[in-house]
Amino acid sequence: MTVRARRRLLWAVLAGVLAASGPVVRAQNAPGSPSASAIPDQSRPELAKRTLKLQNTEYWYEVFSPAGHDNTRELPAVVLLHGAGDQPDPMIAAWQDFALRNEIVLLAPALPPRLDFEPIAPEVFRRMVKQAEGEWPINPQRIYVFGHSAGGYLALDAAAFDSDLFAAVAVHASFLAPAYTGILEAARRKTPIALYIGDRDLRVPVSKVEGTRDLLRQRGFPVHYVLLPGHDHNYYALAEQINEDAWRFFQSQRLK
Repeated sequence: MTVRARRRLLWAVLAGVLAASGPVVRAQNAPGSPSASAIPDQSRPELAKRTLKLQNTEYWYEVFSPAGHDNTRELPAVVLLHGAGDQPDPMIAAWQDFALRNEIVLLAPALPPRLDFEPIAPEVFRRMVKQAEGEWPINPQRIYVFGHSAGGYLALDAAAFDSDLFAAVAVHASFLAPAYTGILEAARRKTPIALYIGDRDLRVPVSKVEGTRDLLRQRGFPVHYVLLPGHDHNYYALAEQINEDAWRFFQSQRLK
């Protein structure tokens, strides 16, 4: 079985087991369907949904822009990858106030828990970013990824397969299993990676995340590691603290 085939199998397992935990926070004023598209008030923040098609399948994502369609100044962007069983809008809600204060565009794709999604996820993310860049003022040198749980698994994929697209990646409660370290060979650059894990996470052992930390450092990847005392698998419980730290890490990274 190839590395990518094994990765697909592990993605299916993670998608079924590492379900998002804790209260689901709904984003305010979210459009009612993926096709919803209203004319924005350019003086106010905007929350919109967009779709893209790949291999006869339609995928959708949410976009939060702190400046509407004001294209006079490019802004950094963060791609938010939710855990299994979750949806994009709680991730947007967890970042929205912070993004408004710091002028960050948020892109949150809906991640289907299907066996065939993992191998095409990099292409979905690339098309999403390209499509969003055509509509929102995104700085191509400052696009980052934040992933939780199963979304963190795909964030590590992004660090390897899209190192020329994403300036840095942050992962909460996920790890790279030793059997799948071959994906790191695909990285054209050593993507800076931040790892967050709670010492009371019953779904993802701290030892697994520390193993990923050590492996990445051995391979020359810049790593920022944070152990969260008293924290479990529920990202939303500490979202404000984690987001602030992740953003400090992101701010020092950009593509050349």
